[in-house]
Order: sequence, then C-alpha cells, then structure tokens
Amino acid sequence: MVCLCFCALGDIGTVLYFQITQIPWPVMAIMALAMINGLILSIVAETIILIFQNLTLKQAFRTAMGMSFISMISMELAMNITDIVLTGGAIITWWVIPIMLFAGFITPWPYNYWRLKKYNIACH
Repeated sequence: MVCLCFCALGDIGTVLYFQITQIPWPVMAIMALAMINGLILSIVAETIILIFQNLTLKQAFRTAMGMSFISMISMELAMNITDIVLTGGAIITWWVIPIMLFAGFITPWPYNYWRLKKYNIACH
C-alpha cells in the first residue's frame, strides 16, 4: 500500500504539475517522467520507513529496491495506460484518479501472489 500511495503521488503530481503549468511537452514524455518520479518517490519513502525499523541506510535502500521493482513498474504502466485511455494522457481529473489507483493496485496482484507463494511468505 505504501508503494501504491507514493508511486501514485509521484506520478499524479508530475502530471498535475505539467497540466497546471502548461509546459508544452509531448504526452509520452510527461508520462515517462511521471513514471520515473513515481518510482523514485516510492523507493525513497520505503527506504525511510525501513530506516525507522532499525535498518541501516544501505540495507533499507537495497530492501526497498528489491521489494519488487517489477510490481512498481507494472503499477505505473497500468496507471498511465488508464490515464491515456480515459483522458488522452497527461490530464488529471477528479473522476480518473480512483480508476487509475484501482488499475495500479490490481495489476501487480498476480505477480505479487506468485512471489509470496514462491518464497512461502504471508503478508498478514
């Protein structure tokens, strides 16, 4: 959930910035930058949370990076594809945000389920 929240914050925040400032960038460039910012913000947030759980900076960063980068990328792609399909891309409206978040949340589920089963880990 932390990953989704911070990935979404970085992603939606970037798109909203370009929407408000009306900087004339191509839609795909904005979406790519939004994905990068979402990934970076998520990794930073997870690293900070892990530091507060008594991991060193190096351990926290390595753990955050290893917490399934594939899930983060699939989440970002799902959110941005949803935005492109529903609005034409790089446009944030009140009604598209919940749909984007749902798409981002549901997309990595199969992969995450497989990883939990593979390593015999429970998340509760």
